[in-house]
Amino acid sequence: MLNVHLVPHTHDDVGWLKTFDQYFYGLRNYIQRAGVQYILDSVVQALAANPERRFTYVEMAYFMRWWNSQTQEVKDLVRELVRTGRLQFALAGWTMADEATVHYSDAIDQLTRGHDALRRLFGDCGIPRVAWQIDPFGHSRDHTELFRDAGLDAVFFQRMDYREKNFRRESKSLEVLWETSVEPDPQSRGLFTSMFYDSYCHPATFCFDDKCNDEPMIDDPDMPEYNIPKRVREFLAHVNTVRRAFATNHIMVLMGCDFTYENAHVNFKNIDKLIRYVNQVQKNGSDVNLLYSTPQCYTKAVNRAMARNTTIERRRGDFFPYASGPNSYWTGYYTSRPALKKFIHDASNLLTAIEQVS
Repeated sequence: MLNVHLVPHTHDDVGWLKTFDQYFYGLRNYIQRAGVQYILDSVVQALAANPERRFTYVEMAYFMRWWNSQTQEVKDLVRELVRTGRLQFALAGWTMADEATVHYSDAIDQLTRGHDALRRLFGDCGIPRVAWQIDPFGHSRDHTELFRDAGLDAVFFQRMDYREKNFRRESKSLEVLWETSVEPDPQSRGLFTSMFYDSYCHPATFCFDDKCNDEPMIDDPDMPEYNIPKRVREFLAHVNTVRRAFATNHIMVLMGCDFTYENAHVNFKNIDKLIRYVNQVQKNGSDVNLLYSTPQCYTKAVNRAMARNTTIERRRGDFFPYASGPNSYWTGYYTSRPALKKFIHDASNLLTAIEQVS
């Protein structure tokens, strides 16, 4: 049986096309439709409506802004969702930090700030177990060592050189043990690393967000638009493509994208139906089992499966530079705005020195 871990999530840039405040409050939607406060409002209610549902959240800058404006009733509900594993945090830094140009102490500080906030609110059960670096433009060994030292069990990401990704798809090696030590060390436990088959967004034609135009799951057979058999076939076709790139009987399919789930009821209602109807065809011989999941649950399942049946590849070095295609190298940001970068690094050096003597 192939277990397909459906992971509902939202990727909420802490500043990109709009400012932090504009993203949080949903201002200037003519630039980009995004209102993070509505995402969190909506997700909490949708999770409370069905105990089978799961959701993964990442950016603590937004979460803490939202949390501080909630009633005690909502805070108690969120604590229950976290306690039961229905709402889980991944990475949980103040933001999802770049790995190429960020000062090392800044990377530590922003991750520590996010984790400390979760520990104060939810105790140890709120602390994430996996890093979720799905959008930085390349990845460094140093950053991964930081994740391991922070007690994280895995790192997930999308962006890597297109040639290496193609090779790893074909060789079923999209999941590796990433060596974090500077020198080769056969005793190092490394960090389990999972690279997405494609992007960090939903499969093509399966965006159920109300910002999308994909077909919903229409399950009334008396309706002329009834489409369940077609939608099941389409999803199974996607799953059977992805499964060929992974070595175990577990794969992850992400159900979300940038600033999705403002109306989470729409997303979850359709995912509920997708799970129900895909799993129903098991009686006709299908070996695909869909379930709500999280990156943390997926990591546990894959590691158990690999311990029984698979020898995992060990990889060293960085995933730099990132190229998304021929002659498409994402390297300009290494040196852009050099004066600003210098000011930030000088300030970080000064802050680190002060912290050592304070």
